[in-house]
Amino acid sequence: MKKLKLVVLGLMISATSLVAAEKGKHLFILSGQSNMANLDENISFVPAVEKEFGKDNVIVVKDAKNGQPISRWYRKYKPANGDMPSPIGDLYDNLMVKVQAAIKGQSITTVTFVWMQGEREAALSQGEIYADSLKGLVAQLSADLKRDDLSVVIGRINDYAMDKKSHPHWTMVRDAQVQVAKELPRADWVDTDDLNGPKNGIHAIKDGYVTLGARFAEKAILLINSSNAAR
Repeated sequence: MKKLKLVVLGLMISATSLVAAEKGKHLFILSGQSNMANLDENISFVPAVEKEFGKDNVIVVKDAKNGQPISRWYRKYKPANGDMPSPIGDLYDNLMVKVQAAIKGQSITTVTFVWMQGEREAALSQGEIYADSLKGLVAQLSADLKRDDLSVVIGRINDYAMDKKSHPHWTMVRDAQVQVAKELPRADWVDTDDLNGPKNGIHAIKDGYVTLGARFAEKAILLINSSNAAR
């Protein structure tokens, strides 16, 4: 009898996995500058989303580069002051090449964009346009993927330069990131202030990146499950 119960349980689990796979996979797109580039998504982010949705039902794509402004992702970027930067949108194009390769032939049920960037804008005094640029980037991604149900997780830049003259728009960018998270219909933000060590470095410490990946996953899962419950 015990053996029969185990067989039945195994069949039930297999059937559940099959139904989930038939509904499509959950796509997670991770991008940004150094604090995203330094994050090893396979340590805490990927295990968390795979535990929630099943290993066979998750696709994770990451492409990030240190020290880059949002203009290298947002094609319609316009600076608040100064000359138009160049290149424009090239890192986004690189990211989308990876995304399209990863989803080719796949059925995608949800898409979540995880973004960790903004330190460069704070240094370039471009905080005034950060909210519009980020919302524009999200709209650009939604249009390219033909999805109007994109979930967005934003990592708010940490407390490194709250009072530093070298980064005059640091607080402005932080506030803009929270603003965007509140204004977009399926978005939330993640606090990173406690992840950069006792000296409040611009980058997270080693253990901080483990926590950051877990926080990104937690928010992403919450947004997906909340969206599914509302349908």
